[in-house]
Amino acid sequence: MLCRRLLMLGMLLLLGACSSGASIFGYTLWGGPEYYTRPAAVRVRKGDTLYSISRANDVPIREVIEINNLRPPYTLKIGQTIKLPQAKYHIVAKGDTLYNISKRYNVDMSTLSRTNNLRSPFTLKIGQKLLMPGSIVTAQKASSTTSKKTSTKKTTAKSTTKYTYVQPSTKRKQPFAWPVKGQVISKFGPIAKGRNNDGINIKAARGTVVRAADAGTVAYAGNELKGFGNLILIKHNDGWVTAYAHNDTLKVRKGQKVSKGTPIATVGTTGGVPTPQLHFETRAGKKALNPLAYLK
Repeated sequence: MLCRRLLMLGMLLLLGACSSGASIFGYTLWGGPEYYTRPAAVRVRKGDTLYSISRANDVPIREVIEINNLRPPYTLKIGQTIKLPQAKYHIVAKGDTLYNISKRYNVDMSTLSRTNNLRSPFTLKIGQKLLMPGSIVTAQKASSTTSKKTSTKKTTAKSTTKYTYVQPSTKRKQPFAWPVKGQVISKFGPIAKGRNNDGINIKAARGTVVRAADAGTVAYAGNELKGFGNLILIKHNDGWVTAYAHNDTLKVRKGQKVSKGTPIATVGTTGGVPTPQLHFETRAGKKALNPLAYLK
């Protein structure tokens, strides 16, 4: 299940096993383990200060002041809504380099390195969070001159254009094939204690071959996400994404093209589940949908 962590692996910051109601991660699956975004706003609780809010959400206190048009002495009221500046990050995965990340997001490599205070030879670590240049939008910032206002508007418009997200249709011309045959032991939707399953869990014998539900490109293949074990994400040409978790072995790698029915893994118990099973999700872009409605 793909649960939302706010998110990463600070990629993301996962919870428990999907079969018990945890979620997969703060990954934006339609593009692989790429971005995570902070909440758009928070409500002030007892004891909160501008400093504590900025530290808790990893944002500059000056940005918080400006986006909320706050004035000294910056007194906050319990229940008050505080908007947070939005930023987009890439969470470094295995095989990532500063060069291929800059190409993926169409940003200048030198700008990307300066934004993140990186120095040659630009060595990256798995799980490292990289801020995308120009992704913090603070259109409400006070401007002392007209020219500064114009510059800010141009920057905001450019950033919005670069990161525009288009939601794929929730209707598919072709159904997905079952990735593995077996009994559905956990259905899509609400489960115990307010948790939610963003997919289904299919019981099968350990070692059973898991097959791609449709043709596409492997967006992720690894085990960095706590609670999901060996995980595969496949991005399909229509913007849909399928997820396959708790695998025993992985047979594909990130970036590999697969056909419908291609063997991609074997059923296992990785990620802490008690019995061999496959956690399977179908998503129209960001939107998790019941796999049973799209399987044939």
